[in-house]
Amino acid sequence: MNRPLLLARSLLLATATVIAAASPARAITIPDAPSIDAKSYALIDFDSGELLVGSNPDARIEPASITKVLTTYIAFDEIKKGRLKLDDTALVSEKAWRQGKDSSESRMFLTLGSRVKIEDLLRGIIIVSGNDASIALAEHLAGSEDAFADLMNEYAKRLGMANSHFVDASGLPHPEHYTTARDLAILGRALIRDFPDGYAIYSEKSFKYGIDRPQENRNGLLIKDPTVDGIKTGHTSAAGYCLLSSAKRDGRRLISAVMGAPTWAYREQASLELLNYGFRFWESASLFGPAAAVGSVRVYKGETDSVQVGTLEPLRLTLQRGAKETLQVVPELDARAVAPIAAGTVLGKATITADGKPLRTVELVALTEVKAGGFWRRLIDQIKLWFGL
Repeated sequence: MNRPLLLARSLLLATATVIAAASPARAITIPDAPSIDAKSYALIDFDSGELLVGSNPDARIEPASITKVLTTYIAFDEIKKGRLKLDDTALVSEKAWRQGKDSSESRMFLTLGSRVKIEDLLRGIIIVSGNDASIALAEHLAGSEDAFADLMNEYAKRLGMANSHFVDASGLPHPEHYTTARDLAILGRALIRDFPDGYAIYSEKSFKYGIDRPQENRNGLLIKDPTVDGIKTGHTSAAGYCLLSSAKRDGRRLISAVMGAPTWAYREQASLELLNYGFRFWESASLFGPAAAVGSVRVYKGETDSVQVGTLEPLRLTLQRGAKETLQVVPELDARAVAPIAAGTVLGKATITADGKPLRTVELVALTEVKAGGFWRRLIDQIKLWFGL
């Protein structure tokens, strides 16, 4: 077995089957992704953020009520920063009240002039998709819905949603209110990563407020598949039926965005098909990290004469099923370095291939700090450098 493949074996944190030298591993050919009847879709891996499959993932589409995921993301961030509390109350303005009273769209049934706890507003947005609750929360956070929209666009840019623009907090149709399937998957990933406690609300199946009966969560996948724990549905006549969903199975999480499906039932079917496909035919791998050095570099003028090289964080990859067995890592390390060296100093690179095809080139850095040595060490090493020793 060649040295690069052995190195990949030592760095791979997941268990891999040993490959005989006489029979080089080859990636397994997997079937094409399901054929989905929708305007666009995207399926990403939570750990790596990589797009597994997609159809028109960057095409501009209307997000409808999936917009509310960003609205709640901002609220959770305000809570995390200590500028908002769950038991704070927001005043229900006439605008928020009329959005619920005069519209056939989703609502929480807020009462004009009442004060509502932020915790209730969040459930009213997340579980019952209340447009009235979205406006009330936006006004509380930013003073007006227009000002809140500016805030939404700042957050979208910060999260890497490069092809999105928002003009309201609830997702009502507007020509300048748009996003993409990929951007929504990015948003879903950020929500789960940054606010796991807040995200737990997305799995709640019902919420009662303002009327005698509880309203059901519109995400039917919460009932159909116990591994699904979110995220949000959306629908307008122009947008079609949309669903941003996430499932976790055997320690892996995938996020699917299906946009513009023909019916509410089909958006659930299509989302499950994508999630099942991703879990069945894709797998995760973790390489490098501070506990798995790639090699070492000679250090001159330092307290030590070498430093281990790798990455400060594990590199997470998402691969087609079977490709993990074909991983190879080819490092290119600097021949020498001169102290002082800070942890994180770039001292080389590594090229990663799967089935002989390049996947990624990453920088390799010093895993620890190397301080300057004493006078005599520096003097001796300077002489060695002069003579190329």
